[in-house]
Amino acid sequence: MATDLNDLSAFVSVAEAGGFRDAARLGRVSASSLSGAVRRLEAKLGVRLLNRTTRSVAPTEAGARLLERLRPALGEIGAAMDVVNAFRDRPAGTLRLNVPGVAAHLVLPAIVAPFLKAYPDIRLEVIVEDSFVDVLAAGCDAGIRYDERLEQDMIAIPIGPRVQRFATAASPDYLKTRGRPKHPRDLLEHACLRGQFSSGAMPPWEFERDGEVVKVDPTGPLVVRIAAAADLAVSAAIAGLGIVYIFEEWLRPHFDSGALEPVLVPWWQDFSGPFLYYPGRRHLPAPLRAFVDFIRS
Repeated sequence: MATDLNDLSAFVSVAEAGGFRDAARLGRVSASSLSGAVRRLEAKLGVRLLNRTTRSVAPTEAGARLLERLRPALGEIGAAMDVVNAFRDRPAGTLRLNVPGVAAHLVLPAIVAPFLKAYPDIRLEVIVEDSFVDVLAAGCDAGIRYDERLEQDMIAIPIGPRVQRFATAASPDYLKTRGRPKHPRDLLEHACLRGQFSSGAMPPWEFERDGEVVKVDPTGPLVVRIAAAADLAVSAAIAGLGIVYIFEEWLRPHFDSGALEPVLVPWWQDFSGPFLYYPGRRHLPAPLRAFVDFIRS
């Protein structure tokens, strides 16, 4: 039974995205074309592959079995087609990266422009997510995360600064009015601008000096989503609303301008920088291979 490969690909993209609109957005095609492709495939096979409701789309039992077999098969076809890239003067195609907000703000700006200038036939898509994510299930080629959040069975290479620090800072006016904390526990008596993950968790502020680790859970007038709204917390600190705790690189321009002053510097804790991680398969898509080589060089 001859079946259009594009119809099979459309079914996989809709099933993985959980809907026609999301699949259309990710694939930059129309939802109606995907719907038509799935209908043709179902008509040809004589079985319903997707259960459709007004809110979601999910594979039927038959669809789930087909999806299970198609994923590796289409992956192999994509890898086979990508082999041709090796015979081009310059690699071409799309590279999709899944990165946390802090990497989009602090790591990628120094990398994206020179990479795309070196490889003008590559199109880079950056998806910003701060939660744990399966990069392959999310339709991405690679991700950037810190070592404690790396997925298992992945190759990881350093990207960006190798050592980073969380820093605390406040405006000169705030410190003049409220005083300067001398120990992390003093923060419990100060107005602190907190960050919160999308899950609702609010991580404590952690400090270290001479082997002593201190974690505090201060309160204050503002809570923002970590990374996504970090600039709002920094702006609030500049306005004198309280003390902010964030990556040192994020604050460096404001230290240089005098808008913010470092607080508790001897207690700032070092940690290892981020990693680019990707599946450890033998053949990498040409855009990913070019990016890996670029980062390593």
